[in-house]
Amino acid sequence: MNLPYLFAKRYLFSKKSVNAINIISGISIVGVMVSSAALIILLSSFNGMENLIISMYSQFVPEIKIEPAQGKLFDANQPAILALKKDSNVIDYTEVLQEKVLLEYDNRQYIGTIKGIQANSIDHKSKDSLLISGSYTLQTDSIPSAVIGAGVQANLGVSIHSGLRNIDVYSPRKGAKNAANPADEFNIRSIQPKGILKSQQDFDNLIITPISFAQEVLGEYDRISAIEFYVKDKANLQHFKKKLQTDLGEKYIVKNREQQNPTLYKNVRVERWAVFFILTLISIIALFNIVGSLTMLVLDKKEDMNILKNLGANSSLIQRIFFYEGLMISLVGCVTGLLIGYIFCYLQINYGIIKVEEGANMLIDSYPIAIRWTDFVIVFFTITSIAGLIAYFTSKISVLELNKLEATE
Repeated sequence: MNLPYLFAKRYLFSKKSVNAINIISGISIVGVMVSSAALIILLSSFNGMENLIISMYSQFVPEIKIEPAQGKLFDANQPAILALKKDSNVIDYTEVLQEKVLLEYDNRQYIGTIKGIQANSIDHKSKDSLLISGSYTLQTDSIPSAVIGAGVQANLGVSIHSGLRNIDVYSPRKGAKNAANPADEFNIRSIQPKGILKSQQDFDNLIITPISFAQEVLGEYDRISAIEFYVKDKANLQHFKKKLQTDLGEKYIVKNREQQNPTLYKNVRVERWAVFFILTLISIIALFNIVGSLTMLVLDKKEDMNILKNLGANSSLIQRIFFYEGLMISLVGCVTGLLIGYIFCYLQINYGIIKVEEGANMLIDSYPIAIRWTDFVIVFFTITSIAGLIAYFTSKISVLELNKLEATE
């Protein structure tokens, strides 16, 4: 029989002689409950935002990207690279030619980045989700056309509905020096914009064209900047990446989505855990209500402790009684808080209780939430561990003070 547990259970649910102790115990449970619920809702909110940001980023970023280890361009006529075109596991393969260019439209100029890709490298479903206006069209009756980023459209004032003006693309001509006509120092091509990409920092300055158009503008017909592709077998993506890196050797770098933009993934995770740490510190303050609850309970049950001592109980047993009492307060509050947090997250996911302000966001109607069971485990152990430490030291100090008080009397 676990005698300290039985006493602690009895003291937790029984009515105390001083009503203030009941109130403080209730406040302690509520404090633990609110802290647990707030932590799980916070983590779930960050999960939702993380999924939203990464899904937006992933719409236009390939699963695997091959780049040269040194320099900007490389020759794609390598056996391991050529084999990718015939690999049944590879889908949506495209070679990429990318470089900074000068864009001009209606007497306005802007430094953007031309990205030449194969016209059918992105499936139709993805094309529709990438745009805010127009259509994802890179070729019409053998005539090249472009899709531009929101930043390019905003800075140049491009209208894709008029269809009257083209965007002039300028790139320095290789080998041209001190020409009599400055225009001869540039390759100049014109292209008609057909669509506008959603506003996203990494893609706002892009002008996407067929790779043949980019080759003409940049004067590069034999080399490319990168190779981008998707694979069918998502489960073994990391294994496929490692094998490809081994086959290509050190002259090439094979990147997954996270490696293509490590700053984005790092910032999302750092912000999530930084806020979690701050809220945990606030929760510790709420958990210190257990100190007051246990201290007053020790004083209230002083006569009971004397009886137990006369029956042979030592200070260690008495200390465990109040330690279990504090631990049970944290467990009841934590489990209740996790349940409340789960219910709130479930309602937000399915019914969108908290809406995004109308007109503030075009992508979502309500704040995104994503439940991860690992978060429940983290919050449970965080709250119970902190509460357990507080209960241990409080019970130990309170019993020592009680013994000193008895010795004085």
